[in-house]
Amino acid sequence: MKKFAKILLACLCLLLASAIALLGYSEWTVSDARHYTYDDVNAVPYNRVALVLGTSKYLIGGSPNHYFKYRIKAAAELYNNGKVDYILVSGDNATVQYNEPRQMRRALIQAGIPASAIYSDYAGFRTLDSIVRAKEVFGQAQFTVVSQAFHNERAIFIARHFGIDAVGFNALDPSAYQGIRTRVREVFARLMGLLDLYVLDKGPKFLGEPIVIGGPIPCQALSTLGASQPCLPIPAKTTAAKAAPSKPLDKAVGVASAAVATSAATVTSSAAATATTEASAVAATDADKATSAATATHAAP
Repeated sequence: MKKFAKILLACLCLLLASAIALLGYSEWTVSDARHYTYDDVNAVPYNRVALVLGTSKYLIGGSPNHYFKYRIKAAAELYNNGKVDYILVSGDNATVQYNEPRQMRRALIQAGIPASAIYSDYAGFRTLDSIVRAKEVFGQAQFTVVSQAFHNERAIFIARHFGIDAVGFNALDPSAYQGIRTRVREVFARLMGLLDLYVLDKGPKFLGEPIVIGGPIPCQALSTLGASQPCLPIPAKTTAAKAAPSKPLDKAVGVASAAVATSAATVTSSAAATATTEASAVAATDADKATSAATATHAAP
């Protein structure tokens, strides 16, 4: 019995040592991405798009989430300093009540960012989803990630794995007391990130139709995800053409066309008559010049 207990204890110690080694390796590997992050907005290279990683505006108890507040502030700082032209907010859209992209979009607008410069990704359920969708759905192979430093390192590590040229702008960090749970969770998130990339080969939960950042898109139904994006109404011409297959409408269009043609012909005839009158008047004026100025004046239109 004692021998079995010793073997069991040895196995447990081996497993614990392996887990610690894996955690240490993942921490060291992911942390190397810090070379691509910046704390000073003036040092950040220009990228067309900033990707703001999602988090809730409020904590479970209802108090403000400082991670959210500082990310919004950092994103606005990038935009106001001309470091990006557009901001893509990406996060979880689990329920009607819990909608990270909508909260971030509203906060950015309140911070003075034009609504037309903000795009929303409602399927950024995880950091991996947000990063890959920014490339595959929103067409960005190069962008600036906005989050806290520890999160930026993991996001950039994922981005580089998928061939994305990403850098990070580090938002302010809450105090150690406020962020201790998040930091502990991040240690395990880094290990899971390595497993997702190199063992499980995971991808985003959803992809979807491409969305062009900077280009207007057709207006869609209010229930459609991303309907808050800037869009152009569907041209009336196209709508009319699609809605006019019936014969009565064709006849109506034909009558209308004939009326337009007749009207145009009338206008043309009128113009011709006016031109003839003017020509006659000029000729009469020239002929009567020698006779009398009064007659010439009377002949003019």
